[in-house]
Amino acid sequence: MKLTHVDAQNRPGMVAIGEKSVPRRTAEAVAEIAIPRVLAARFKDGDLPSVKGPVFHTAIIAGTQAVKETSRIIPFCHPLPIDSARFDISKRGLRIIIRCRVSAEYKTGVEMEALTGASVAALTIIDMCKAVTHAMEIRSVRLLEKTGGKRTIKAS
Repeated sequence: MKLTHVDAQNRPGMVAIGEKSVPRRTAEAVAEIAIPRVLAARFKDGDLPSVKGPVFHTAIIAGTQAVKETSRIIPFCHPLPIDSARFDISKRGLRIIIRCRVSAEYKTGVEMEALTGASVAALTIIDMCKAVTHAMEIRSVRLLEKTGGKRTIKAS
């Protein structure tokens, strides 16, 4: 398989997208955080109260900023005109599930933006909860779905 971000001399570089069409692109990513019982017991009204503020709301703001700044932190990502970044964060037993759905009309996909948004939201939750416990673990960050490009991906 040929890598898209490496040239014939094995040097890294951005993919040329000038000739591509401009369809609607969407991607959804999920991050999961394992939390201990001491933290799970603190949930009230679907969020975690913190001296730093509402944890999930703050994570959504941080994740949204990350979506918009993905091209600044991942070297070969193109800057994209993001038109939507939506988050759903919930507690399920001893896990926090973060879903990030991103869309744009552009020549390249938004998978990295969705993955970055979910990742930064997870890191923000850990940062805001570490005064209670450090026993949290990001168990996975993965792409669930992408549409609008050469391939549609739907995770099972």
